[in-house]
Amino acid sequence: MVEFFTNTNLGIILLILGQCLLILVPLLVALAFLMYADRKVWAAVQMRKGPNVVGVFGLLQSFADFIKYIVKEVVVPAGADKAVFFLAPMISFSLAVVAWSVIPFNDGWVLADINVAVLFIFAVSSLEVYGVIMGGWASNSKYPFLGSLRSAAQMISYEVSLGLIIIGVIITTGSLNFGDIVAAQSGDLGLLNWYFIPHFPMMILFFISALAETNRPPFDLPEAESELVAGYQVEYSSTPFLLFMIGELLAVVLMCALVSLMFLGGWLSPLPFLPDGIGWLILKMALVFFLFAMVKAITPRYRYDQLMRVGWKVFLPLSLFWVVLVAFLAKFEVLGGFWARWAVGG
Repeated sequence: MVEFFTNTNLGIILLILGQCLLILVPLLVALAFLMYADRKVWAAVQMRKGPNVVGVFGLLQSFADFIKYIVKEVVVPAGADKAVFFLAPMISFSLAVVAWSVIPFNDGWVLADINVAVLFIFAVSSLEVYGVIMGGWASNSKYPFLGSLRSAAQMISYEVSLGLIIIGVIITTGSLNFGDIVAAQSGDLGLLNWYFIPHFPMMILFFISALAETNRPPFDLPEAESELVAGYQVEYSSTPFLLFMIGELLAVVLMCALVSLMFLGGWLSPLPFLPDGIGWLILKMALVFFLFAMVKAITPRYRYDQLMRVGWKVFLPLSLFWVVLVAFLAKFEVLGGFWARWAVGG
């Protein structure tokens, strides 16, 4: 049986398919409960109950919503480019899923353990904007088109600062592999070895840039209902809209995973005497997602000119300066190699 899965083409295909399902199915189930948690946090801030009818404590509300979207009628606007109209949400969903192929959940628990995993994530995430642009253009309406243009400018603007922040982490680690980045944060001091201390200012900037990159409040300008009705998604219904929504939420959870892996030690335990494991990564991702939900609930929406100004005039210069500073600190091994884990062997 082992030889069948390792030495035959069919066995290898079945093995890879099984590994993909092992990642995708738990991830999609987790999305349902994360959406429930997002709504509950928002409700708690507004002093109301939130979802509490479907299932115990309303836990099945997200599944009921998914079924509702699936059984609805698919409406296509008159004059829309049908091929592009349906291709757009499929691209958004597919690319959001593909990005998870290089995310490790534990030491060695990764579908594709490639040495350029960080570059792969950036390549895939930069392509996700095409789904939004195609959806806005194919809808044959000015509001979705304006929303898609906003999203394209917004994602490009904040990808620049995200990339520069990650370069600082790469300089400290000396590797683009997420496993190596987590391993460089291990040590006898537990959480004091994690990158959130040497890269603390940039962790804050990364978190804010992740909000803008994923169109989350207060940077949800492509979907601003007060101006654009619902942005690039306004003409979508049923399953196509559901694919857009799942793709967007997958991107949010991916950012939670990136923050956990690059700044919070990934699957490493915060105390040296506690065992490492996937549970720590899940806990850290849940904490970061809670922060995403709180920002959504308590922060007013920015104007679009404010959004662009923050991205280009504040975050870009700060992240560029940080890259130069970290390169200097790593080169001269300041504080015994605190910013040069590649030099001291982690």
